[in-house]
Amino acid sequence: MNAVLTIVLAVQLLSAIAMVVLILLQQGKGADMGAAFGSGASGSLFGASGSANFLSRSTAVLAGLFLVATLTLAYFGNRPAGSGGSNSVLDNLPVPAQQQPARPVDQIPGAATPGSTAPAAPAAADNSVPAPVQTAPSAPVDGQATTK
Repeated sequence: MNAVLTIVLAVQLLSAIAMVVLILLQQGKGADMGAAFGSGASGSLFGASGSANFLSRSTAVLAGLFLVATLTLAYFGNRPAGSGGSNSVLDNLPVPAQQQPARPVDQIPGAATPGSTAPAAPAAADNSVPAPVQTAPSAPVDGQATTK
């Protein structure tokens, strides 16, 4: 299946490059407009609409080939994964490390167990002073002006 996708991608790329070259080689329909207003002879204002030359037909064929290749790549790109693997980017992410489960109270050093009469060890004294809580000044309400 991977070889088929590579071939379709190559066909799409080559048809896109060939289309760009053919489009740049063609003469625009507005190029004969100056001839229609007196600088030369022209069949109609914007050239003959019914005639198609080799370049325009080749461009149409390459555009069709490009469209088919694009639809094929879109179809194979959005298919769910078969029995082989996964197409999702999220399935390929690394799995985060598992957190340690919480220890039961009886395994914590210094904690009182349900059957013991000894008090639990006191927590370490925290002699630091808590930082004062700072609040932002409130905005004026209902158009009241604040004075300084």
